[in-house]
Amino acid sequence: MSDFEAISFSVLEEGAFGLLTLNRPKALNAINNQMVEEIGVVLEQSKNLGLRALILTGSGDRAFAAGADISQMASYSAIQAEGFASRGQQILLQLERFPAPTIAAVNGFALGGGCELAMCCDLILASESALFGQPEVKLGVIPGFGGTQRLVRRVGRQRALELMTTGRNVKAAEAAAMGLALEVVEGDVVEAAVGLAKSIAKNGPVAVRLVKQVVHETDRQDINTGLAAEASLFGLCFATEDQTEGMSAFMEKRRAAFSGK
Repeated sequence: MSDFEAISFSVLEEGAFGLLTLNRPKALNAINNQMVEEIGVVLEQSKNLGLRALILTGSGDRAFAAGADISQMASYSAIQAEGFASRGQQILLQLERFPAPTIAAVNGFALGGGCELAMCCDLILASESALFGQPEVKLGVIPGFGGTQRLVRRVGRQRALELMTTGRNVKAAEAAAMGLALEVVEGDVVEAAVGLAKSIAKNGPVAVRLVKQVVHETDRQDINTGLAAEASLFGLCFATEDQTEGMSAFMEKRRAAFSGK
């Protein structure tokens, strides 16, 4: 895989998981153009590796990502700003649509673009020091990487509007209570994310991917549409080797050896 400057990427557990680390610690992992493009490269190059999960975190213990790089944005014209937002949205959609489950291991600040990046992950684990927020209004702008859309879906319209119009940040415990984060982790949040990824990886890879697919594709649709999609993908499972192996292992009282096919 390519060499990177703003991020790092490694494959763990004999190819089972990917670990993508935002790697601008001196800038509190602030998101700039280079980081956006490098994340896009990793997502494109790793989507067919058969990963069981993808973990995102930030280097150091101070920040997941403290936001977008203001020093880069300050002089943007309106057209340049729209282009930056559109490109960021495109890459974050790639992350949201990554075939395997994604886990954000949030250590420290996850503000602005950092919060938006975390919300593109399926599951968010927060260290006790994690701090979430969309404080863009304090800079005279609005969220630009999908925050106005995903925060509403995570915590509801009323709470999302309160957070985005006041610019208030929330600590880990409150983030978990409102559903922004899955849970607060004592100790190393990346280790906790790896543990969660291992729990996911024990199961049929095709089934896990299809669970994610149907949840994402039918979110906000009527229940009849969702049920039809669920039935279709449930049937598709019965054309896979994983289904045969999983049910055979259950009847034979042994651990299944899934192939992901």
